[in-house]
Amino acid sequence: MTPKLRQLRYFVAVADETSFTRAAAGLHIAQQSLSQQITVLERSLGARLFDRDARGTRLTAVGELFLPEARAVLARADEAVATLGRAVRGEIGTVRLAFLTTTANYLLPPIVRAVRERFPDLTVTTAEASIAELVDGLRERRFDLAFTRPPLVEGLTSRTLLTEEVCAVLPADHPLAGRTSLKLADLAGEPWVLTPRSSWEPWHRSYDADFAAAGFTPRVVQRAATVQGLLGLVAAGVGVTRLTRSSHSLRRSGVAFVPLEDDVARTELVWVPGHDNPAVPVIADVAAELAATTDLTEAG
Repeated sequence: MTPKLRQLRYFVAVADETSFTRAAAGLHIAQQSLSQQITVLERSLGARLFDRDARGTRLTAVGELFLPEARAVLARADEAVATLGRAVRGEIGTVRLAFLTTTANYLLPPIVRAVRERFPDLTVTTAEASIAELVDGLRERRFDLAFTRPPLVEGLTSRTLLTEEVCAVLPADHPLAGRTSLKLADLAGEPWVLTPRSSWEPWHRSYDADFAAAGFTPRVVQRAATVQGLLGLVAAGVGVTRLTRSSHSLRRSGVAFVPLEDDVARTELVWVPGHDNPAVPVIADVAAELAATTDLTEAG
């Protein structure tokens, strides 16, 4: 019969105190109960562990051999409980984090770095994904968390990490490139380069509403699937576009970023509600704390 952990703890306590009386007091149990448990342990092992006589309590030769083994078992059990506690608190384990390309250059590095510094036993794996891939991955539990931008879809929980201004992105030699700010309506007659509508329909419905509120429908002359592609088209003089200020880190020549009045965009940390990975709220808290103390649009 395999000994119980409680019986091993009793055995080690008696061995350390060389006294049933002192061990019972330290364990806060009756001496009779302690003696009974040691007797049960000895019977289950088929060996006498203590010699008890007028001179006191001493380990037998077998007991001497068994003591370090019992200590090792108890230490491993304590370690297992401690590990479980850290896992429950989200301090160890693995988190699968997805991100949009537009967040990778500035948002991802400082947050992942902060998580690794504070929780070195928490592994963060990262995956670049399109918005559609990101949402599907969250729903299918291939990703635990994601950095992205709204609007999204129902059924996701989000926490806003930062809000930044949206800019008109113009060729560097454009007549409006030197302005300190613009209204979206100022660009009504310009050729536009945008992402494909199929990239994420909720975004494009939001864009449609913004353009309609500005009083025009953009004349889209070309589309590109990535921010880098849009910036390249703008630098080549093909058209203008509209991006967050942080996108400037992806291309610093050939384009001008001019803030659009009353136009902002949010970046959010998103997950599926009820997620059973305890590290999800841990990372959300670290990200929110960092966002409150650091300009994450410049931190990467």
